[in-house]
Amino acid sequence: MKQHFESVAAFRQVLETIQGPDSSAMREAEERNGQLTKPYRALGRLDEIAVWYSAWQRTPVPSVSFPWVTVFAGNHGVARRGVSAYPSEVTAQMVENFRQGGAAINQICQAVGARFQVVALDLDRPTADFTVEPAMSEAEFTAALTIGWDSFEPACDTLVVGEMGIGNTTAASAVAAGLFGGPPSRWVGSGTGVDAVGLDVKRQVVEDGLRMHRSVFGDPLEIARCLGGREFAAMIGAILRARVESVPVLLDGFICTAAAAVLERAKPGALDHCLAGHLSAERAHGRILEAIGKKPLLSLDMRLGEATGGALAIPIVRAALQCQSGMSTFADAAVSGRDDAGDDSGSGSR
Repeated sequence: MKQHFESVAAFRQVLETIQGPDSSAMREAEERNGQLTKPYRALGRLDEIAVWYSAWQRTPVPSVSFPWVTVFAGNHGVARRGVSAYPSEVTAQMVENFRQGGAAINQICQAVGARFQVVALDLDRPTADFTVEPAMSEAEFTAALTIGWDSFEPACDTLVVGEMGIGNTTAASAVAAGLFGGPPSRWVGSGTGVDAVGLDVKRQVVEDGLRMHRSVFGDPLEIARCLGGREFAAMIGAILRARVESVPVLLDGFICTAAAAVLERAKPGALDHCLAGHLSAERAHGRILEAIGKKPLLSLDMRLGEATGGALAIPIVRAALQCQSGMSTFADAAVSGRDDAGDDSGSGSR
């Protein structure tokens, strides 16, 4: 289902027509879960994930057999302001590293059995410096939304999106501040590892960008256009496409979540098909997750991006769904079920 967004208005129209999960599949999954050979809800969040996945996959016996990871790469004009410990050339160099299989995400995808692709967006043409003008024109923004939308692999049953782009933690901080308010200090972190002087530079750059684009703060998509990057827009497009296709999404770290939050602020409930894969060490990540109502599956002090934290959550999801779909029911196993009249204190022992 290819799409060409000729305008932001066209994207908004698709956003307004998104559908919710399958309530009948959720009820069937709940019923099945209650019959499995374990105390009710003894697997905690794994049980919750299984029922939730059932609703989005529209079956009481969900599975993850074809997880897909996409990393979008973009360059930022604001990087020229000295906001990163690395030069912008690193973006293209890392894209080549992804393609050669040498990055952390390549190893993680191999370990968790996920397919991987990297999509580079006009790396030789960075976005504009958002402290002096919008990062992207409407045409540039909608082009990146379209690339993200079209990158979706129709056969996938779980999507993880991530990013690469020198300067993009600064852009994410600016987007988060525009979406949720508060001073730059609330949203700006060390990113690639800048020192105290670099951190002050980042805060000033974000403050300058917020001052320049304050007039768009009531419009989340305009915030993304003016303060984000092409990889932000591509992630937004891919996440929306997954919603239209009813495919669950595992969100990655701070930058991915800042991009995803644009959808949630534009239409509450737009991220109902998303789980937070992890909580990163970038301090503002937890604040965004709290603001959009997402509880992370993992917390490993990671701050790499590249979809690494989201991809690492795939085995957790797989285990949850394997239990939901593969376990015997009490009737199947000829095991006596729960006695509703007896003591059900929650003990998992038998």
